[in-house]
Amino acid sequence: MSRLSVAVIGAGMGGLAAAAALRSAGLDVAVYEQAGGFGRVGAGIQQSPNALKVLRRLGLEQRLKDIGFQPKMRCYREAASGAILWERRHEDEFERRYGAPHLLLHRAELHGALLSIAPAEIIHRSKKLVGYRQDTARVSLAFADGTTASADAVVAADGVHSIVREQMLGREEPRFTGRVAYRTTFPASLLGDLQLEDSTKWMSDDRHIVIYYVNPRKDELYFVTSTPEPDFNVESWSQEGDLDQLRAAYASFHPDVRAVLAACPRVHKWALVERDPLPAWTDGRVALLGDACHPMTPYMAQGAATSIEDAAVLARCLEGVGSSGVAEALRLYERTRKPRTSWIQAVSSSNDIVQIRERQDELYEYDAWTAPLAVRSMAS
Repeated sequence: MSRLSVAVIGAGMGGLAAAAALRSAGLDVAVYEQAGGFGRVGAGIQQSPNALKVLRRLGLEQRLKDIGFQPKMRCYREAASGAILWERRHEDEFERRYGAPHLLLHRAELHGALLSIAPAEIIHRSKKLVGYRQDTARVSLAFADGTTASADAVVAADGVHSIVREQMLGREEPRFTGRVAYRTTFPASLLGDLQLEDSTKWMSDDRHIVIYYVNPRKDELYFVTSTPEPDFNVESWSQEGDLDQLRAAYASFHPDVRAVLAACPRVHKWALVERDPLPAWTDGRVALLGDACHPMTPYMAQGAATSIEDAAVLARCLEGVGSSGVAEALRLYERTRKPRTSWIQAVSSSNDIVQIRERQDELYEYDAWTAPLAVRSMAS
């Protein structure tokens, strides 16, 4: 039996994780990315134990431990007074309890690590997908530059504005939450003598800011906000934010927060969007993954993590499957993943400490390599 071929649309976190996981399962993989190159956007990212367990099997855990920051403690504090609302101890306790660490790092470092395990020849850049067609045996892809490709299966990791999702389910804009995120990284030296906690979420009734270090040296700082701005809906990684507007929005917060914002040299700003769970993730030989099917607010730091989980489960479902079994394998992947991502979407959207605390164990104990798969359909 010839090896199954899979085309992955998108070379973000989910797409690269899918490529690595599928190759580890013995499949032929090609990745098609619309961008011509990858930049170092100023953004941090959290990789919780559920994601690290996937990345461990892909051979990346030690690299990420070396470049990422393991906080001793995560604090949730009241915005103005600094009173502690909740503390979570990390480091060795997290690894003992959940089987893997919790890392804070620069998004570009995680992307670079995933890129390092993808052979250069399988990644095709400047390939903007315009549509797909399929028959009983193959899926054909058409790109904006006039080229085409085909594969036994297609995995669409092409983000919240997925072209594949739109063709599969019809055009539907994701829902703007009325909130924006200001975020950036900058040298910690700009803070002078100010000593910050490893990772803190400062919360008021209608807004919050998360501040943490992104490497073991603690010389680079990251912050991200959730700020009400119902008239702004530009979803862009590169949109510049107005520092005066940002500082005014957090003028009532604790002096440590105000000091971080005062030291910040520039900031990016993007609209926070979400989507209700979709009615379907698959269309025959085509499946959605990550933000293409379950975009979520960042309040539980699970957007990339759940995409990485998707990759492992997808590889398990497709491993050893012949061409005739692709559609059912993709439906099995959907049935396995949708219940978990749906509740994570809902809890994250609530930004409710009580709900997040209650479901922490369920979130972090999960291992996508060993979690039970859904029951196969009787038709398989």
